[in-house]
Amino acid sequence: MHGQGPIYDVVIRHGTVIDGSGHPRFDADVAIKNGVIVAIGDVPGAATEEIDAKGLFVAPGFLNIHSHASAEALTTAVNMLTQGVTTEIFNADGNGPLDIPRQMKTLDEARPAVNIGGYIGFNAVWQAVVGNTDRRPNPDEIQRMRSMIAAGLDQGAWGVSAGLDYKPGYFAQTEEVIKVVDVARPMRTNFTNHDRITPESNFSSKVGIAETVAIGERAGLVPVVTHMKAQGREQGSAGEILASMAQTTKRGHYTAADAYPYLAGQSGLGSLIIPGWAQEGGRDAMLKRFADPATRARIIKESEDAMAARFGGPQGVYLPRTQQELTAVMKEMNAGAGETIVRILEHGNDPGAILRFGAEEDLIKILKDPVTSMACDCGATDQTRVHPRFYGSFPRLLGRYVREQKIMSWEEAIRKSSWLPASTIGMSDRGLIASGMAADIVVFDPNTIIDRATYENPAVLSEGVRHVLVNGKVALKDGTPTGIRAGRAQMRSTNMPSRPAVDRARSVSVKGAIDGKRVTIELAQRAGAREATGRFNVEGFPEAKRFGILQTADGWASVAFMNAGHAMRVTIDLGDPKNPAAALLVVDADNVEVFRGALSPTAVIIK
Repeated sequence: MHGQGPIYDVVIRHGTVIDGSGHPRFDADVAIKNGVIVAIGDVPGAATEEIDAKGLFVAPGFLNIHSHASAEALTTAVNMLTQGVTTEIFNADGNGPLDIPRQMKTLDEARPAVNIGGYIGFNAVWQAVVGNTDRRPNPDEIQRMRSMIAAGLDQGAWGVSAGLDYKPGYFAQTEEVIKVVDVARPMRTNFTNHDRITPESNFSSKVGIAETVAIGERAGLVPVVTHMKAQGREQGSAGEILASMAQTTKRGHYTAADAYPYLAGQSGLGSLIIPGWAQEGGRDAMLKRFADPATRARIIKESEDAMAARFGGPQGVYLPRTQQELTAVMKEMNAGAGETIVRILEHGNDPGAILRFGAEEDLIKILKDPVTSMACDCGATDQTRVHPRFYGSFPRLLGRYVREQKIMSWEEAIRKSSWLPASTIGMSDRGLIASGMAADIVVFDPNTIIDRATYENPAVLSEGVRHVLVNGKVALKDGTPTGIRAGRAQMRSTNMPSRPAVDRARSVSVKGAIDGKRVTIELAQRAGAREATGRFNVEGFPEAKRFGILQTADGWASVAFMNAGHAMRVTIDLGDPKNPAAALLVVDADNVEVFRGALSPTAVIIK
């Protein structure tokens, strides 16, 4: 066998596999060829490269579904690879380019070190049509914005992102947001939003989160409360907020969240402190308001009110660029908090701030909740004056909260970092270690994984991530980047619905014919099982009887597997927006669509 040359590209041997599904860990080898997981178990045969994972955990590569990556840093992405991240989804908080294919093509041609994808941003659409002013859009403008959202989704965006706490999205009324984004209803995707915290609500996180959920529910999208928190005066209310979200799910509308394991965020110094009306029209208009004494006094008072309600006052604000507490700058300027911020903004662009908002007990409840994905609100960067989450988020979750505090199992933490975020945005070929799935894999030491970045010294790399594979290529070896840039642009198709990631008994049955070709698919997976069982028989393809993990949602099912040396992925979809009266069957082989056809919906049963 060895004389025939390597059978596999890479085999990860003797590791403990945590496959992302939430199932208990198990010891196995993992074999990879042509960027795909081809075998799991006691794998015989030679490989071009072998990785000894004895004593280590082998898990799916982590997905950061709230990325603020720097395009320039994506070619190395050292701060993300050393966290175990293999995929980043951009255009968070409603921002980013409106031409998603062009954005992805440009980044893809630069050969990123990790996989990339993007949302279509509500704020960017609003700004392009309505501008920076607080005014009501007319029906034609609403329709233009709907068309832009629809186009972004048709072109492969992974959902609709918004940052209604940021201007100019802040100026959009709830009903207007719903009118714009419900064009996405047929796409079965998600609405991820940085919730809007307003003085009218007494700076209430509860009200802001309730708005996000209401928009998603009424627009027919999965609401995702992004970087969820119970902040300021509402600290201690996370349990109540999570219970309310669970009620939305219980009445039939799945509601999700993401969070990072810190008690402070990062934003522009003025973005969340200077009142919205004072920011209307952009920076020049804001500076003119600063110059008027009466208006300046009002801005200062309202800014201080916002700081007190959201961040506990000026002591909750830290300036990473100069490594100073706001209180220290106040002493230097011999001025109050609001006046100090106004002066800083007058003398240059918004420098950014670390904003302390929360309580540990709330953070733990949010991280533990079964619908909360891990997402770092960070991204590939080479900057050193940033939030420590850019360098430490995922290892912090695993080292501090899993190993040390034991707030959840290793299996659940990995699910929250892989399969759950993949399912939340609709991705179906990543997030699991299973036959036929893309070989994005992280190998880490459970005894040593930990973050080292701090607010004072935020650019310290994490420890404990030993190896990372992106599309089957070793991007990090023995903790050191290899320089291999194997990331690829990932585009969402109409057959990738946002959905829960739940291990339960599920099955799919298809019996019929497409263009005269007989189709018989009988698959089932019991709760706790590592793989589906059954058979796949589509005329013209070799019959298959060994499968990976069956993924299902309402009217949708997908399974990946190896068959006759090819990585196969079969998707059955009763809700395809382009085929609303049919059941669609799509077969991919080696990441290329090789078969597509429609059956009568009565030919399909998904449970």
